[in-house]
Amino acid sequence: MTDAQKSRAVTLEIGGKSRVFDIDDPTLPDWIADKALSSDGYPYDKKMDTDVYEAELKALQIELVKAQTFLHTSGQRVMALFEGRDAAGKGGSIFAIRAYLNPRSARVVALTKPTETEAGQWYFQRYVTHFPTSGEIVLFDRSWYNRAGVEPVMGFCTPEQHKHFLVQAPAFERLIVDEGIHFFKFWLNIGREMQLKRFHDRRHDPLKVWKLSPMDIAALTKWDDYSKKRDQMLERTHTKEAPWTVVRANDKRRARLNIMRHILQSLDYEGKNKKAIGEIDGKILGFGPKAFG
Repeated sequence: MTDAQKSRAVTLEIGGKSRVFDIDDPTLPDWIADKALSSDGYPYDKKMDTDVYEAELKALQIELVKAQTFLHTSGQRVMALFEGRDAAGKGGSIFAIRAYLNPRSARVVALTKPTETEAGQWYFQRYVTHFPTSGEIVLFDRSWYNRAGVEPVMGFCTPEQHKHFLVQAPAFERLIVDEGIHFFKFWLNIGREMQLKRFHDRRHDPLKVWKLSPMDIAALTKWDDYSKKRDQMLERTHTKEAPWTVVRANDKRRARLNIMRHILQSLDYEGKNKKAIGEIDGKILGFGPKAFG
């Protein structure tokens, strides 16, 4: 092991045991592989069958195209936030939703760190400029909720700024809903072993390696800190007007399908096929801080 590799090996406390995780080692440790899917009490012991997934995905994507056509005609707007730990599957869920939508009226917003000018503005200001116009769907890959998790955990904001955010966010989101925007907030939840497995996959897949950032590595030892901030965020910002939809995402396929079902069930549009949309799996999708007990 080189000095560079040693610097990327960390000791983690998991399940009362000290575990060494070296992300540069091409072999995934058994203690991760054996528990990845079942971590965090995941309710299924196998991933969804590929053929079943693809058939259900196609049916839902057809419904999304219908919904987009209706939004364009009616001028209604949709906005969804996708939040969760690193490697929770936010980008893949967004990709599945947007795959066959008209890109002229379906946008993805994934902002980089604030510029000097943006850092001096009202915190929510740079996000507002990306809100949907008439007939548009906007999907945020991370959002203003950076201030509820990443920023306080990694020291990018002050405790006072974090506290102020938790007060302002519900009021800000009531304005969004009052404006008539169909507003969704998704928190994708994964277990620790699953996160480590996905980090390892990214590190050793040349097509995905760009997804693994220095911030991901720095956050490896801060699992409990992120958990505390997540729980506080859900408790303080889950409201009747703008509820949190919590998604168990150890199996990306089940997560994507249930996210899409929730959006489609919440919209009224011409030609809606309720049978094609199907029923939400209550083991995968819940609401608010007590979603899964």
